[in-house]
Amino acid sequence: MVKSIKLYNNFNIKKEHKNSIILIGNFDGLHVGHQKLFTLAKKFKKKHSLKIGVLTFEPMPKMYFNKNIKNFRISNQKQKMILLNNFDVDFVITKKFDKVFSKTKSINFIKKILKHKLTAKFIFVSNNFRFGNKREGNVIQLIKFEKECNFKIIKPKPLLIQKKVVSSSLIRNYLQRGKLEKANKFLNRKWSIEGKVQKGRQVGKKIGFPTANIDIKNYVLACPGVYSVRIKTHMNKRYIKGIANLGYRPTFNGKKILLEVHLFNFSGNLYNKYLTVEFLKFIRKEKKFKNLDQLKKQIMNDLLVAKK
Repeated sequence: MVKSIKLYNNFNIKKEHKNSIILIGNFDGLHVGHQKLFTLAKKFKKKHSLKIGVLTFEPMPKMYFNKNIKNFRISNQKQKMILLNNFDVDFVITKKFDKVFSKTKSINFIKKILKHKLTAKFIFVSNNFRFGNKREGNVIQLIKFEKECNFKIIKPKPLLIQKKVVSSSLIRNYLQRGKLEKANKFLNRKWSIEGKVQKGRQVGKKIGFPTANIDIKNYVLACPGVYSVRIKTHMNKRYIKGIANLGYRPTFNGKKILLEVHLFNFSGNLYNKYLTVEFLKFIRKEKKFKNLDQLKKQIMNDLLVAKK
């Protein structure tokens, strides 16, 4: 039976969750670097008989301060919670990141929130963690308050793979450049998008390749192109293989980013259904075709690659 995580949207946590291990961060994508951090936290949990809590922010501070950033997330909130469940997390505080909170003085964050509200015992942060008004607080400041606030700062070394520091930024970069295999390796799973199927222009159906159209919301925009995928509906646990086009559909002068998914050996109505689309392989970049016949010919070639 899967244990449910207690969710909070403020710092008024229950007594049973005080005096815990607190991990602070966005944890976007929950990649192998994050996983190493949570695995260490589980060892602390066992050794000290403490609960594990996560303090994260919504929207992510970078998205709050840069309103022009629309496509940024590796995972949505729901996906993040499912992943956190795998690491024996007991509770998650998702603090709304707004104007008022962004102006919190670093000293107040330490004393009023970490010490008095949460009474944290161990605080896990990355070495480059910044907090407080104008990012004035850092790990050095946190360490200075260890004795006074009765907590211990844990800052594990970043995980290096092939001399690269594993980070959410690096994974976004890989996705944007079509380096899906590398992104999936650093995530330790297949990158996926969740979304609701919308009614489209039905162009795919007219040319013999019906597609389920999904608005990618604020997911990071991976390299526009064609991908081999597998799809799971939220009603059905079984995966169905397929092919997807992520991009602007230049042949039809599309302006909006859309994920179009064609499922192999499937018939049925998917409108308004939620799908999870896992990206298995990058096939080619998106391109504009002179006519529909050229497009259909290319789709046939893409299908052969995707079905391998």
